[in-house]
Amino acid sequence: MKKFSLSLLLLFFVYHAQSQFLAREFTDSQGTKLNYRILYPDNYEEGKKYPLVLFLHGAGERGDDNESQLKHGSQVFIDLQKEHPSIIIAPQCPKEGYWASGKFSRNKYPLDIDFNYSYEEKEALHAAVELVKSFVKEKKADKKRVYITGLSMGGMGTFEAVGRYPKLFAAAMPICGGGDLNAYGKKQAKIPFWIFHGDVDGVVPVQNSRDMYNRLQELGANVKYTEYPGVNHNSWDNVFVEKGYPQWLFQFKK
Repeated sequence: MKKFSLSLLLLFFVYHAQSQFLAREFTDSQGTKLNYRILYPDNYEEGKKYPLVLFLHGAGERGDDNESQLKHGSQVFIDLQKEHPSIIIAPQCPKEGYWASGKFSRNKYPLDIDFNYSYEEKEALHAAVELVKSFVKEKKADKKRVYITGLSMGGMGTFEAVGRYPKLFAAAMPICGGGDLNAYGKKQAKIPFWIFHGDVDGVVPVQNSRDMYNRLQELGANVKYTEYPGVNHNSWDNVFVEKGYPQWLFQFKK
């Protein structure tokens, strides 16, 4: 009886550990340290290549605790493991850092943002991309099934990551973000996009997403755009209950 109970207890702890985001640290080639949390699939198998999703949180969740970003969408990612076993990486942008390299004017809302990818790439974004590449290099992730999503500043970072590393991602889902229209060309247009925004967003202008959608359409990209009427900057609450989210991602391969 004791042996049976011990086995059940061990099984519980193994399952519990697999169903939670685990805290980790990464140092990139430039010496930038990046805290991140990672969710492995249930019944994770060493040596097997899994789809990988990079999730970038918003500016209000910058910091060093590497936990606050998980208040949005964490249960969605945990639940999808039943249908789509995958590795989910949620890096922590530093307290004074940004995912996107645009210039921000915080004197007014909506934010006045100058997107220009000719600016030097942000350290946090570079480190996050190197982290993803390390999983591919170590053959823990399938290089044909690397995806990216993010909200607010993370939505901006999603656009920029694709802009700078178009060969890395199989599909992208930016939420209430925006990006550099001029930086997007044929390479970026090869990647499917599903863009989201609320039409009364008082923080990040909805026009940012509209402009990126129009640009991708001009380039002939496979792009969808969902705009929520009467929804402010918390449009991710709608996204995370959207039918087909985030399973939409997993239909695509590079």
